Amino acid sequence: MIPHLDGSKPIYVQISEWLETEILNGNFEKDQKIYSQYQLAEMFTINPATAAKGLNILADEEILYKKRGLGMFVAEAAKDTILKKRKNQTLKRLVLEIVMEAARLNVSKNELLEMIRKEEIGEEEE
Repeated sequence: MIPHLDGSKPIYVQISEWLETEILNGNFEKDQKIYSQYQLAEMFTINPATAAKGLNILADEEILYKKRGLGMFVAEAAKDTILKKRKNQTLKRLVLEIVMEAARLNVSKNELLEMIRKEEIGEEEE
């Protein structure tokens, strides 16, 4: 599924994050060719240079690798690299935001953990 790009982050970052999610979801396997900058530009109606910037972020992080004249391919350790990155950056940031908001609202640690537990098992809030 192609996401709708919004103004929350630079477009090239949104492209790189979407491609990471596609890899995590198994839509691209290791050593599989990924979309070209021109395909991405057409899919998202953006400048090919912007799409290339998103691809280059992933190449710099060794999630993708280049084969000269053939395009970009998914690196062998791509999934592990993405999981570590998201766990150490995205998840930690979100947890910090939740903990800070809980403190502002005087929500106890136990209350917060219970809220997380309920979300985890899908209980309805009363």
